[in-house]
Amino acid sequence: MNMNVQATAASGERSMNEGQIAEPEGAMLGKDDFLKILIAQLQNQDPLDPMDDREFIAQMAQFSTLEQMTNMNEAIQRFVDRQEGNALVQQSELIGTTIKWASLVDEDHGDIQYAENEVLSVRRSEHGNIELLLDQGRWIDSRQVAQVGLDHENEEAED
Repeated sequence: MNMNVQATAASGERSMNEGQIAEPEGAMLGKDDFLKILIAQLQNQDPLDPMDDREFIAQMAQFSTLEQMTNMNEAIQRFVDRQEGNALVQQSELIGTTIKWASLVDEDHGDIQYAENEVLSVRRSEHGNIELLLDQGRWIDSRQVAQVGLDHENEEAED
């Protein structure tokens, strides 16, 4: 099937083989693009030599799969966004609590030093990590927390 698409080039489009080809900003074709291509194929097919049924069914199956994957991706993204919001709320419960946190002293030997501080504030960093502001004015990554709510009675018994 030989197909020439006649259209006017808009911004973000380029000319190719006497037709216009859109360059999506994400550099990936979406479900709308796939449907437009399928419709263009059907409109421009030779009536004396129509598209094979199996080919048409395969393209429809591809479209259905693309639709399902797009919907799944959107649902997963909503789930991730909710989880990230929940993590910030959960970590905010540490405000006013004394924590024990780890800091790497010697990377070569993997030596870790522990310190105890009170949490004053919680934020999300520009990289999406949850950070805690300690009473000494230092921000630490929440993954550095080793213990929450220290039990001072057990520490005194051990001494």
